[in-house]
Amino acid sequence: MFGRGPVVVLENPGVDMAAEFIRGAVSERKVVVVVGNCWVNYRGRASSKLDPGERIIVIKEDGSVLVHRPAGYEPVNWQPAGCLFQTRVVENVLHVRAIRRKPSESIKISFDHVYLLSAMSLVDKGEFSLYASEKDMQKAIILEPSILEEGLKPITYEKKVAPGFVDVYGIDKNGKLVVVEIKRKTAGRDAVLQLAKYVDFVKTMTNREVRGVLAAPRLARNVQRVLVTLGLEFKALDPKKCAEVLHRSETRKLAEFFDEN
Repeated sequence: MFGRGPVVVLENPGVDMAAEFIRGAVSERKVVVVVGNCWVNYRGRASSKLDPGERIIVIKEDGSVLVHRPAGYEPVNWQPAGCLFQTRVVENVLHVRAIRRKPSESIKISFDHVYLLSAMSLVDKGEFSLYASEKDMQKAIILEPSILEEGLKPITYEKKVAPGFVDVYGIDKNGKLVVVEIKRKTAGRDAVLQLAKYVDFVKTMTNREVRGVLAAPRLARNVQRVLVTLGLEFKALDPKKCAEVLHRSETRKLAEFFDEN
């Protein structure tokens, strides 16, 4: 039934046929999509129960499982890669259980009606590129300051000063104040002059030493000389790395959410 061929689809299969279909597709590491009326029980680091409803379940070739409601982009239940599966029918109800050994946890998805089943082999060798806006880069520095400089401790962001708004305002490991100006693309002369205005204003408000840091992927030609003349610094900041920081943060939040629920 499966092999390497085209997509296989079953509409309104009985639960016995559905169980056989899922068992075979999972054993051959197919991507499986199940649409049906189901309820979910999770046991592990926490416990949760999802009452009956019509949902979309995706079992991926790496053994990960996602349970989606008809609306919203986040799964309401999930299990990461490496799950073992048990499929059986009891009293005309199909039970699909995804089990992790370390840590010990499982979700059991129970169907009393399956509307659609699909199995397929997918090939995906495309490289995934992450991109970030200036706001994203700002958030990444707040979340993980070391991507800009070890020992940096942000105090605030979008700090209002007379010349405008400071992207990130903090203290370095030596106790000096740091004013950070962020640019998503190549930073030019205008960015340097803007940073200089921020630094000069902050200096009028404190007796402490103030550093000005321009954070961007790269500097425009001949801008380094202006930067040095004004006593400012440049730190290379890759938007892709910033996007990775945000992605890790969102992944942690998602994992924490399901641990709590």
